[in-house]
Amino acid sequence: MREWWLHVALLCVPLVAVYLHIPQPHLSHALHTWRASGHFFNFRGNNVFYKESVGAVGSSDVLVLLHGFPTSSYDWHKIWEPLSQHFHRVVAPDFLGFGFSDKPRPHAYSIFEQASVVEALLSHLDLAEQKIHLLSHDYGDTVALELLYRRDHNRSGHLAINSLCVSNGGIFPETHHPRFLQKLLKDSGFISPLLTRLINVHLFSKGIGEVFGPYTQPTASDYWDMWTSVRFNDGNLVLDSILQYINQRLKHRDRWVGALTSTLIPLHLIYGPLDPVNPSPEFLQRYQKLVPRSTVSVLDEHISHYPQLEDPTGFLNAYLNFIHSF
Repeated sequence: MREWWLHVALLCVPLVAVYLHIPQPHLSHALHTWRASGHFFNFRGNNVFYKESVGAVGSSDVLVLLHGFPTSSYDWHKIWEPLSQHFHRVVAPDFLGFGFSDKPRPHAYSIFEQASVVEALLSHLDLAEQKIHLLSHDYGDTVALELLYRRDHNRSGHLAINSLCVSNGGIFPETHHPRFLQKLLKDSGFISPLLTRLINVHLFSKGIGEVFGPYTQPTASDYWDMWTSVRFNDGNLVLDSILQYINQRLKHRDRWVGALTSTLIPLHLIYGPLDPVNPSPEFLQRYQKLVPRSTVSVLDEHISHYPQLEDPTGFLNAYLNFIHSF
């Protein structure tokens, strides 16, 4: 089987070592600075980390950044400063179970709960009634669609969303191709707790590297920062629970795809076309067929699943062009 490295790892690691305590990895200077400059708020008894900035004078618009799986708000660090210069407030949470937020277990992680985290955060910051713009990636795309559904169906706590930009997410279950390890973790039942303890920085880096383009691979320090955000607070132990979002997307497809296809707010897609998780032309053709009123920015052909990290300049320019178009 193609994922031979995982099977070798499973065979070679003695099961007696599976439940040994593994120390928390140390934070790099950059990640430590990110955490130190952020804040926490309480959501249903759990601490949720968020980063915010107060930027452009004369604007009341709020930009909310929604990160993907399995990483954190740090995914936005390369475009944080320029975004802060264009919006009055920029806010980026670590979803529950991700990054520096609490990672309770056992816990029934869901897209619905993550949307409520975002609503609660903006209420906590007294921003819920401001003009909200959502910029999302991967897992965050589906959270954004749940927020959009609540907005357009007048559900309590809904936000005044004025625009939505999605990027490289599994919006359509029929064009989404999870990685082998993701499928194994979400579907392997009692084996999943063993697998989550066997994952180390080398296996993690191998898996993440496969969804970056060949010319935009993370550096060793990038891999370490992404792995640290997963391992912080033993987040590797909840990966299987969080990955149930893939099944949730399938179950609630009509709700979330329907929110995207029926809304009247400005929509945009920024797409890295080399993405093996949401591959071109399959995904792009599906998106353009079902969401014809959305504008689309396709980045260079070598950009893959993490466009905001692989091509931050191209990603930023595409987003600002969209924002300035209405």
